Amino acid sequence: MEPPQKQKLVVVASNNIPKIKATRDGFTQMLPDSYDFQGISVDSNVSDQPFSDEETLRGATNRAQNAQAARSEADFWVGIEGGVETHNGSICSFAWIVVIGKDGKVGKARTSAYFLPEKTCQLLKEGVELGHADDMVFGQTDSKNKQGSVGLLTGGVVDRAAYYTQAVILALIPFRNASLDFL
Repeated sequence: MEPPQKQKLVVVASNNIPKIKATRDGFTQMLPDSYDFQGISVDSNVSDQPFSDEETLRGATNRAQNAQAARSEADFWVGIEGGVETHNGSICSFAWIVVIGKDGKVGKARTSAYFLPEKTCQLLKEGVELGHADDMVFGQTDSKNKQGSVGLLTGGVVDRAAYYTQAVILALIPFRNASLDFL
């Protein structure tokens, strides 16, 4: 009888429920194995509400690296950072996912983007973070730990965890294709 296989530790650089669920769903679909998923609160070292593609990617990278520094015994570290950017006078929302493996391999992917309603855009321009703006516009409490902006706007057709899951899967491409080099 073979000894039980050791679970691989995946540290998610957030205690946000949808981010942990998306990571779990992405890993189990893309790299089937036995995992222990743990959230940890770390800084992104960017603004509370990143307002560009570059800042958002930097935030996801910083989160993954800060989780790695805090929990060096893990097999994978995952940073997920939501951001917004202006586009033709409006504001769209998206997120970056960065996965670091214990072998130093890095995977990155960006979610799809969607445009935000005018009231939300105005609050963002005033410096309000998207989750708080959503709570104000939609009369919710702590929506970013539930269905998020995307869930509120799609009537639950796509919730925040499902929105992140596809990008987690795409960020795992370098790990699934270990014989290939990715820049």
